[in-house]
Amino acid sequence: MFSLYLTAMQQVMQTFDFPPSSDLDLIFLKGIMESPMAHERMEETRLEAVRENNLQLVQEILQDMAGVRDPSGAAAELQKILQEPHFQSLLQTHDSVASKNYETPPPSPLMDPTLSNQPVPPDAVRMVGVRKNAGEHLGVTFRVEGGELVIARILHGGVIDQQGLLHVGDVIREVNGREVGNDPQALQEMLREASGSVVLKILPSYQEQHPLRQVFVKCHFSYDPSNDSLIPCKEAGLAFRAGDLLQIVNQEDPNWWQACLVKGGSAGLIPSQLLEEKRKAFVKRDGALCGSIGGKKKKRIMYVTTKNAEFDRHELLIYEEVAKMPPFRRKTLILIGAQGVGRRSLKNKLLTSDTLRYGTTTPYTSRKRKEGEWDGQSYSFVSRAEMEQDIKAGRYLEHGEYEGNLYGTKISSIQEVVAAGKMCVLDVNPQAVKVLRTAEFVPYVVFIGAPGFDTLKSNNLGAVETGLTAKQLSDGELLRIIEESERLQQAYGHYFDLSLVNSDLDETFQQLQAALEKLRTEPQWVPVSWVY
Repeated sequence: MFSLYLTAMQQVMQTFDFPPSSDLDLIFLKGIMESPMAHERMEETRLEAVRENNLQLVQEILQDMAGVRDPSGAAAELQKILQEPHFQSLLQTHDSVASKNYETPPPSPLMDPTLSNQPVPPDAVRMVGVRKNAGEHLGVTFRVEGGELVIARILHGGVIDQQGLLHVGDVIREVNGREVGNDPQALQEMLREASGSVVLKILPSYQEQHPLRQVFVKCHFSYDPSNDSLIPCKEAGLAFRAGDLLQIVNQEDPNWWQACLVKGGSAGLIPSQLLEEKRKAFVKRDGALCGSIGGKKKKRIMYVTTKNAEFDRHELLIYEEVAKMPPFRRKTLILIGAQGVGRRSLKNKLLTSDTLRYGTTTPYTSRKRKEGEWDGQSYSFVSRAEMEQDIKAGRYLEHGEYEGNLYGTKISSIQEVVAAGKMCVLDVNPQAVKVLRTAEFVPYVVFIGAPGFDTLKSNNLGAVETGLTAKQLSDGELLRIIEESERLQQAYGHYFDLSLVNSDLDETFQQLQAALEKLRTEPQWVPVSWVY
């Protein structure tokens, strides 16, 4: 194999037509390739390298060839071969082997025999070549360790990661023959400004690389690395917005994970769950949501879910692990929105559009039946004692009291609709979503947002004229609806699978139907707890 390689190299070199400045290097290279001693040593059972810095030699040859005017085709082809990352990787591997002694030395009679089995610490410096454009980030960050610059992390999918020649823990000594000092920022600037072939002089760490578990998460906050004073390298940061899906590719650093957007793009640094929890732990949360829009409400019933309200006020929303699932039917549809925004109208419109596909629950109450009412029509009537007992036993999703009577939604009534093969449509208090967001109910949560003031006022006047409502809202009440809608979005937006602005009831209904159809045909990202 060596003789074939030598013959090929000789044929290429015979076609060179270099100026005198390059003759010395060519004669030296040709001498190495034609040396009988090199032939003998390569044919021996024990192989030994001719020299240890061949990668550096190739870089010098390339520099000389760059000054050649009108090079021949063979010279241009050789230049291209020498610049290939695979060829330089081969030389680098050769240099790495050549610079180390893998044989265990015989034990010394003067030394403790137990010490003879200790491995010799690797201290062989090697050269690594990288090709890059000016301004291109290599996807690597550094830290100071023992007065030297050490690779702190290698970004997944970056130039260094794809090449696979550097590892976390490697010490950087020089860049293109220049010492790097001990300033990580200065080294980043040096690498950023470099272009073409970049030669790094390193001291390898030889740390064992462990396979990394890949995790997918949904972000519950927005992040801009340019505004983060803690990130080790702003250029290496990954910006994202709340609701984006990320693939976490490296979690070895307790403070900075490596991730990329599922929709595409290169990997970057993001704050870890632990770091972001520390930053958010002392951020004061907003006050409780306003539950009314002013004025006396004779028919309005406020449901209260007390079992998780206190937890919600202290919950830190960072990342949620998710999994990609093939299309499947959701068991429940939850409509969330401010009072008066139109979610009840959308619910009724959906229920009447397909009675075989959609169903809903009948609320329970402890009040007495009125004349003309029957059980199960608008309410299921039970005694107060029975309802209080079921509430205490946790059988109600939500409950409340109005004018001395209890009202509530029983969990078993939801299960009955699902068991009948229908999607149970609910318009519950947003705090109840946390109870339903499980593998048992697999809800699709839709937020119905309020439109602008003028549109909301026009919609209310239209509803009054058509008889859908008898109440014409004042400007103050309309403004409070918009404010409550914004607070709901801010406080519970992490639960929403879809957000719609109800500017026009028919258009919003069509958008809702289209989204529900997609659930049958497109893959879905769901909380990982629903799957495992």
